[in-house]
Amino acid sequence: MASLNVGSLGEYIREQRRNAQFSLRQLAEAAGVSNPYLSQIERGLRKPSAEILQQIAKALRISAETLYVQAGILEERREEGLELRVAILADPLINERQKQALLAVYDAFLKENRESAPAPDASPAAED
Repeated sequence: MASLNVGSLGEYIREQRRNAQFSLRQLAEAAGVSNPYLSQIERGLRKPSAEILQQIAKALRISAETLYVQAGILEERREEGLELRVAILADPLINERQKQALLAVYDAFLKENRESAPAPDASPAAED
């Protein structure tokens, strides 16, 4: 997992908020977070959880995955298991440490399967 880039995440959220023509107070209310907390996120002073990012994304009507990528929670190029990763990150029943542990186990399984898969040119030659 990439490290959290809080500054550019806040700038991105601010840009999306302005594009949606929301005031800071309006977005905070729509996302169900406090006005000061959202302000701190936008200024790069606070690290929001995946759940908070999902709430902000919903209020802005953008995909949560977009914010996860901006936050460094998900890698943009990673396609395999994206829906599962998003579901794990958005699950309110487990904490952040547990989410990261689940994602690490999933990544380990994917790596194991890639390493044990036959090489593309290891297929038997066609017999004539």
